[in-house]
Amino acid sequence: MYVCAQSAAWCLPDNSAMTLHRSFLWIAGALIAPFALLTLLLYLFGWNWLRGPIEHLVEQKTGRTLAIDGDLTIHPGWPWPRLHASTVTFANPLWAHEKHMVAAEAVEITVDLPQLLQRHVVFPAVHMVRPVVFLEQSPQGQKNWLLDINQQDENARIQIGQLTLDHGTLGYDDVAHKTRIRSDVSSSPLTASGPTGSGGPGVAFRASGQYQGLALLASGSGGPVLALRDDRLPYPLQVDATIGHTRIQANGTVTGLLQRTAVDMRVTVSGDSLEQLYPVLGIPAPATRAYVTQGHLAHSGTRWRYEGFTGRIGKSDIRGTAQVITGGKRPELVADLTSALLDLADLGPVIGVRPASGPLAPIGTTAPSGVLPEVPFKTERWNSVDADVRLHASHILRAKALPLDDLSVHLGLHDAVLTLDPLDVGVAGGRLNAVVSLDGRSNPMQAKARVQVQKVLLAKLFPTVVLNQTSIGQINGGFTLSGTGNSIRRMLATADGKVTLVVARGEVSQLMMEKAGLHLWEILELNVTGDQQITLRCALADFDVKKGVMTANTLVFDTEVTTLLGSGSIDLAHETLDLTLNQKTKNTSPLALRSPIFIRGSFAKPTVGVDKTRVVARAAGAVALSLVSPLLALIPLIDPGPGKDSDCGPLLQQPTHTGRPH
Repeated sequence: MYVCAQSAAWCLPDNSAMTLHRSFLWIAGALIAPFALLTLLLYLFGWNWLRGPIEHLVEQKTGRTLAIDGDLTIHPGWPWPRLHASTVTFANPLWAHEKHMVAAEAVEITVDLPQLLQRHVVFPAVHMVRPVVFLEQSPQGQKNWLLDINQQDENARIQIGQLTLDHGTLGYDDVAHKTRIRSDVSSSPLTASGPTGSGGPGVAFRASGQYQGLALLASGSGGPVLALRDDRLPYPLQVDATIGHTRIQANGTVTGLLQRTAVDMRVTVSGDSLEQLYPVLGIPAPATRAYVTQGHLAHSGTRWRYEGFTGRIGKSDIRGTAQVITGGKRPELVADLTSALLDLADLGPVIGVRPASGPLAPIGTTAPSGVLPEVPFKTERWNSVDADVRLHASHILRAKALPLDDLSVHLGLHDAVLTLDPLDVGVAGGRLNAVVSLDGRSNPMQAKARVQVQKVLLAKLFPTVVLNQTSIGQINGGFTLSGTGNSIRRMLATADGKVTLVVARGEVSQLMMEKAGLHLWEILELNVTGDQQITLRCALADFDVKKGVMTANTLVFDTEVTTLLGSGSIDLAHETLDLTLNQKTKNTSPLALRSPIFIRGSFAKPTVGVDKTRVVARAAGAVALSLVSPLLALIPLIDPGPGKDSDCGPLLQQPTHTGRPH
């Protein structure tokens, strides 16, 4: 018997047809049975029967216990099925301080199946209800969020795309970096003034603890979804944090919270000293007085820019743009700064002046005994960054006795070598142009400086000396010094080099010079008739510097009435003066003390005096002769002169030692 198809010209035996029919039934049954069995298991037990296999697999791969003590539900889907589990805990490794890395009332996870088949654990979305999460890094570099047995494989981590939290606690511990942070996160409505500016639910957080050994207190708010890996969606964020004595307030957006692929925020930073930013940013900054700045922080690629910021440091205003470029051997800081008014006192901490009081003063210290800056530079931080910084200050607020006008400096820091090239300062109507090099690679530092002095006006050089304010003349010259030390005081205490300053011509107060010559009669006469200007033929100060001691080779101040010839030394190590000025009167003076003038004492308290023994001897001679005749009493007090003019030509040909340090 045959079975034939009605629409085809073929037939099969009836037993073959029965065999084919049975084969189809077996194939259909083999395909349907697993689904039927799965349906029966889900009907009888739900998805909970998978808890054991999942827990076993996780412990086998990580060596840590995953416990799902509540119901497990799976919502199938391709390529991202969704899992929901209640009462979930995931244990920490044995070295961690906390028992669990994660504990939550409920967890809902979306799994990327194609990535999982490639042995990559990727969760595009995670939602956690009342979670307690502790992340920890051991002193040996182990990280509890790495899922390999030893917690050291950077590839063995869960990659999370978006994370939402419903009232949770987050913690982070890093003993090696003295960091311990605890944060509470809760759902909170966002107002129009919040980070998004559009209302709707979001998160609010409060954190406290320790960061890099500094006390931390922070609060803020953000959007509802933490886009951890999405580098396209800006995440709204508002933060107010205090780290140590530094306060940071920021409001804007961050794209890619983990990688920070883009940042667009208004930021205000304030604190006691810019130096305190080092633990926070990892960028060394000089010690300063209290400061506050506000500006726009932008990040893209390898550049962080603090744009158009304004602020104050002490009494000085500051504005400009600063950026940090990463990706090289070390970060590079590039800044262009301006100041309309720079308070010279605010530069004190920068160059190592120890404050007598205030937040920068070390505990238990008193005011420094000397005037040279003595606080060591922190060169151990110089190798952590390269820098290219320009600063221009239009006006300088300073003590009346310091005739400084303005300041421009270009600071470079490369491979722990700091250069000021140039350092240009307006001094008494002229310029002081310097090139300075400090080599932070050696201990103590190697320091070199070459300075050029141009057209400094005599009339402005000593603004507190009334008689000098009518002087006419320009000081030119320069000096070159090299020394070793970690502070300016130690550098000068070991300095070798040369100092030369000259005045080619000019005019000075006659009364000032008569006082310098101790001519009592002329002083009395000029006080009655009035002061007048006299010719300054030339002036020269030439010193050799050896091991911190400046020894005068030539010290001359030659005018038409008196020549002052100096000798002696200046000790930079001990900050003391030992100079002697001898007067050579060019006109006979009927009444003069005729005594050398001594300039001695410390830099802080110099003293000017005369040879008291010689003065007393002249006075005694005058008294003795007055017993014979009153007119004879004047003989010991007469300065007969005449002093000779100095040979200014050769003096003015002294080299001024300008140029750049080698």
